[in-house]
Amino acid sequence: MPADWPEPDALSIAQSYELAKGAYADLGVDTDAAIARALSVPVSLHCWQADDVVGLEHGTTGASGGIMATGHYPGRARTGDEMRADLDQVLALVPGTLRANLHAMYAETGGADVDRDALAPEHFARWIDWAKAAGIGLDFNPTFFAHPKAASGFTLSHAETGVRAFWIRHAVACRHIGEAMAKACGSPSVVNVWIPDGAKDYPADRWSPRRRLREALDETFDPKHGVDTDLCVDAVESKLFGIGSEAYVVGSFEFYTAYALSRGVVQCLDMGHFHPTETIDDKVSALLGFHDRILLHVSRPMRWDSDHVVLFSDETRAVFQELVRGGALDRVYVALDFFDASINRLAAYVIGTRAVRKAILAALLEPVDRLKALEAAGDGAGRLALMEELKTMPFGAVWNRLCAEADAPPAGAWMNAVRAYERDVLAKRS
Repeated sequence: MPADWPEPDALSIAQSYELAKGAYADLGVDTDAAIARALSVPVSLHCWQADDVVGLEHGTTGASGGIMATGHYPGRARTGDEMRADLDQVLALVPGTLRANLHAMYAETGGADVDRDALAPEHFARWIDWAKAAGIGLDFNPTFFAHPKAASGFTLSHAETGVRAFWIRHAVACRHIGEAMAKACGSPSVVNVWIPDGAKDYPADRWSPRRRLREALDETFDPKHGVDTDLCVDAVESKLFGIGSEAYVVGSFEFYTAYALSRGVVQCLDMGHFHPTETIDDKVSALLGFHDRILLHVSRPMRWDSDHVVLFSDETRAVFQELVRGGALDRVYVALDFFDASINRLAAYVIGTRAVRKAILAALLEPVDRLKALEAAGDGAGRLALMEELKTMPFGAVWNRLCAEADAPPAGAWMNAVRAYERDVLAKRS
């Protein structure tokens, strides 16, 4: 096992921070305020990193619908208790406000066979009790894959009325579950609809599936179901293509942009669900000029929607720069969506979640007013020069201070706890 990561002492963190604070103050940036704001932004942890998107249902074989978790690193969580234990470790190592994001396939039914259209809040009681004890909120997702009625590749847009009706009942049940989670945890639950529907090769009829999807969504979100939309925040998520839907995806970006705007639901942007050369930072200002809020699924595509562990990369930073520059940080729901089974899954969680928090902090440390003033004055060279100089500012000292204020390990010292957990817990899982 490699040597322990060095952990900076409190005095060195404090001294380094005072120097960094002064450097940022020279640019008009209040680092104390930036830290406080960065810690307050909720980030929703996706439960499916813990178990490689296998789920807790009886008889399931794991992910499908174009979803692949690759790798066989030992220590995958096999039960809800193991998943929650892993998440407890993540909560201790990641600074800032956190939530947890569940899929319907993580229901715990006590051994009973409960199909997805019959799921109810009691099947998530253990998750709710855990979240309440941890003091975090819960978000939720219907699961439209890894099920016999999804084997054709179509769900809410299926040509058969009976299959379509099953998935509508499932979606409605999930909205009620999200509502119950919100009531129990004291904060609204984002319930996000993503479906794998599409065709591997060129279809002759692109119109009918989209008409059926529109009608199915309208039925799902109909007020007659009695769901409190202040508690259940409905969202819809697009995709460019997937395995088995390379030629045609029913729920495209254009479809859901129009649907969300016309129906008053939230549009979800997943960083991996667009063309391999397309990023979503430019879409933020375009969409929030018309939509009240958006949902972000922060991921890292590599040539396709591969859901690699999020890094503190230019792409991640650019998304949060756009939100901060536009004063829209409070108009976005931030959730993670990645899974890597080739490395320690706990480390994957911590790397990705801390990267998002870093990106939020880095965006808040920009002298936005100064940058905009230079641009408004036509001083493009000055604006570009300042953007470049910001890259070598003492960000790491401010980040360590943020971790210290949140009682989370600074720098890479968290890896010591991950290795200890792997030795004492993960290595003992068969």
